[in-house]
Amino acid sequence: MLRLIAVLLLIPLLDIMLLLAVAGVIGGLETVLLVVLTALVGMLLARAEGRHTISKIQRKLAQGEPPTDELIDGGLLIAAGAFLLTPGLVTDLVGLLLVVPLTRYPIRLALKKWVITPYVDSKTGGFATGEVYTVGFPGDGERIDFGGRGGDSDTYDVGDDDYDIGGDSTDDNR
Repeated sequence: MLRLIAVLLLIPLLDIMLLLAVAGVIGGLETVLLVVLTALVGMLLARAEGRHTISKIQRKLAQGEPPTDELIDGGLLIAAGAFLLTPGLVTDLVGLLLVVPLTRYPIRLALKKWVITPYVDSKTGGFATGEVYTVGFPGDGERIDFGGRGGDSDTYDVGDDDYDIGGDSTDDNR
């Protein structure tokens, strides 16, 4: 969590430093125009990609398939819109990376692998991805003794002579 806070504080600092460096090279008014232009172009791209993603979601739902990748793309496009509306060149670059499908695809794969799947596994106990324990208890480290010869086992070996299903053990009509 501290890393996330550090990154969120680092992005505006990088934006300010880059804006000052660019303003020193091309001028203040041109820098403002550059930031506005990148935001406008990015928002037009985000709007077009959003419409395309909505149509893909509708197509998947009409076919009866779950639109999982398309929903993740929709979330990434919402984040891209927020980055593009934030003034700054670094945030515009991050927003453009999230808008363009060529760069959004590996971001979506990484998000699924390192964020979504571990979260779903922690909430469902592994049932969503199939990482379920079927024998024993996970992480207990003890050996399970099915023969009943171990000391602390819940399984006991009961011979044929000692086992009676039908009632009285003195009955010889077995």
